[in-house]
Amino acid sequence: MRLEILPVVGIGDVAHGDDLAALIATAAPWLRDGDVLVVTSKVVSKAEGRLVDVPADGPDRLTARDEVLAAETARVVATRGTTRIVQTHHGFVMASAGIDASNVEKTRLVLLPEDPDASARALRTALRERYDVDVAVIVSDTMGRPWRNGLTDVALGVAGLPAIRDHRGEIDPYGNELHVTQMAVVDELAGAGELIKGKCDQVPVAVVRGYLTGVGAADGPGARVLVRDAEQDLFSLGTAEAKVAGMLAAATLDDGPGPEPADEAAVRRAIDAVTGAVASGTVFTLVTDAETRAVMTAAVPGWPATATGLILGEAPTPVSRPDLVRFGADTQRLRSALAAHGVPSLLLPPPAGSTASAALAI
Repeated sequence: MRLEILPVVGIGDVAHGDDLAALIATAAPWLRDGDVLVVTSKVVSKAEGRLVDVPADGPDRLTARDEVLAAETARVVATRGTTRIVQTHHGFVMASAGIDASNVEKTRLVLLPEDPDASARALRTALRERYDVDVAVIVSDTMGRPWRNGLTDVALGVAGLPAIRDHRGEIDPYGNELHVTQMAVVDELAGAGELIKGKCDQVPVAVVRGYLTGVGAADGPGARVLVRDAEQDLFSLGTAEAKVAGMLAAATLDDGPGPEPADEAAVRRAIDAVTGAVASGTVFTLVTDAETRAVMTAAVPGWPATATGLILGEAPTPVSRPDLVRFGADTQRLRSALAAHGVPSLLLPPPAGSTASAALAI
């Protein structure tokens, strides 16, 4: 296989309502069947009117950008400072939902195409029907990669060729059967096109020639097949976000029915038996599980109403009687829930007259 990567120059600035097929066909009359057209998503978005007006600078611009980002976000993946990695409504995981402020007026932001696969199909159809040239079309955009610095172009939409080249079941030269090898060829082609498009050269379209010997009539399933299902995604959250999610899950675990309530008189006798050895002079006040559970359910979001296992001991929890000292599974749930919600807590000496050896301040 021998590939050529050819720039399509002379397209110029693209505005809402422009005929992208006509602009490309005019700038590249040399297009031929089997070419792969790599089109920067920004010119697709401009032609389709995927633009929003924002202030040119100042805090109002930041506020407007945040509002646009929220509207384009289906799920927040990670946040570090001002950086937001989110999943878009298309399923793509990108910084700032792919919202771009480059190569556009300072008072506008460019959003991703609403349906990049549909955009690729429409452009391919227009070129075939009006200009009698049968090409594959890739709508590309720039993304970062986990664990690697630098950016590369990837495919957001595609028509006219499969997004993935599946090698599973093939035998390599050493006789080994391939089991997991699936190449995202449209991403590779998008990256190849970016090599000559650049970011400041106003070359939004490239042609990769030689990869295909011809293009079939079917548009194919598009780039949607590149989006990994949530159940298969081992890295669906950033580290800090995964930690918070885990703490929230731990805080809302339900112990089930639990043991029968202990006899209060027996508990009091047990406390009296060890008080002199572990906390001489301390007076412990019993609070029932039902009373504590009601306070926890009202105070902590997601606290399970059926949580049990509150035992007298060393680690405190904030209950309706803050002089009570407790330890056990519920204490860990509380600490997890408080940390997940960003609520600081610390152990303090008991106030004058308190019957506890310490209290948890929130």
